[in-house]
Amino acid sequence: MPPRASKRKSAPPTSSSVTSSDGRSVSSKAKTKGMEKIDRLFDSYANSSLGMIDPDGIESLCSDLGVDYTDVRILMLAWKLKAEKQGYFTQDEWRTGLKALGVDSLSKLKKALPELENEVGKPSNYEDFYSYAFRYCLTEEKQKSVDIESICELLNLVLGAQFRPQVDLLIEYLKVQSDYKVINLDQWNNFLRFCKEFSRSRKL
Repeated sequence: MPPRASKRKSAPPTSSSVTSSDGRSVSSKAKTKGMEKIDRLFDSYANSSLGMIDPDGIESLCSDLGVDYTDVRILMLAWKLKAEKQGYFTQDEWRTGLKALGVDSLSKLKKALPELENEVGKPSNYEDFYSYAFRYCLTEEKQKSVDIESICELLNLVLGAQFRPQVDLLIEYLKVQSDYKVINLDQWNNFLRFCKEFSRSRKL
C-alpha cells in the first residue's frame, strides 16, 4: 500500500498534474492503485497454476455476485471482457473489461451489472453481443458450427426475454427437424433477423 498523503495544507499546484515525492503524478498513482485492486480481485478467483480464472473461479464469482452460472449477465460480462475462451478469463481480459466498466471491487461489479445490461441492449451493441454469444460457444480449434441442443439453450438465454414467442417457435422447429444437426454463424444471425421481422409483422 502506498503511504497516505499528508494532511498539511500546501500551496495549490501550478499545473494540472500534481507530482508526489517519488516523481509520479497523483493521477498516475491513483491509476496504479486501481489496477492493483483489480488484480487482487482477479487473484481471489484465479487458478494460480493456470494464471487465469477457470470455470470453478467463474462459478465462485457468480455465487459472490448473487447470480446463476447460466445467467445471461455472465455472458454479457464475458463480452465486455472480450473473453476468447469459454469458461476462462485471462488477467489481461479481466483488467481491460473491469477498467472499461469503471469497477475495481466485487460490490462495484455487482452494481455495474444492470448498467451492463443497458449497454448490451443498445442497438449499436446488441448485434455484436449476439454474434459474440455464438463465437463464445466455439470451444474447439477451427470449429465453425454449434450443435442443435446448445443452440436451443443459447437462443433461450440470449433472445428468450426479448422475443419469447419467436424463440419458442424456433426451438420447437429445431428440435423436430432432421435437416440440420449443427448451426453456423450465418444461420445464427438469421435467427435474430427472423425474430425482429416476426415482431414487426405482429405490430402491423
